[in-house]
Parts: sequence; C-alpha cells; structure tokens
Amino acid sequence: MPDIQTILVYAALAIAVGFLVKKFFLPKKKTKKACSNQDCGCH
Repeated sequence: MPDIQTILVYAALAIAVGFLVKKFFLPKKKTKKACSNQDCGCH
C-alpha cells in the first residue's frame, strides 16, 4: 500500500506537468479587444 507521501509527490508531479503542457503546448485563445493595434495597453 503506497503511503500518503508518495501519493502527494505523484499528485504534485501531475499538476506541474499539466501546468507546463497548458502553458507551452496548448495555443492561447485570442480575444477580440476594442483596440485596433496590439500595444494599446487594453489587456
């Protein structure tokens, strides 16, 4: 039977890997803003 520390380590690893996949491999959603150029400071 795995102890609670092992379960927590694997849970933290899964959260970290999920965060990295979300940040670097999934495309960002483009949102429409009211401004016409990218550097308007509205985001």
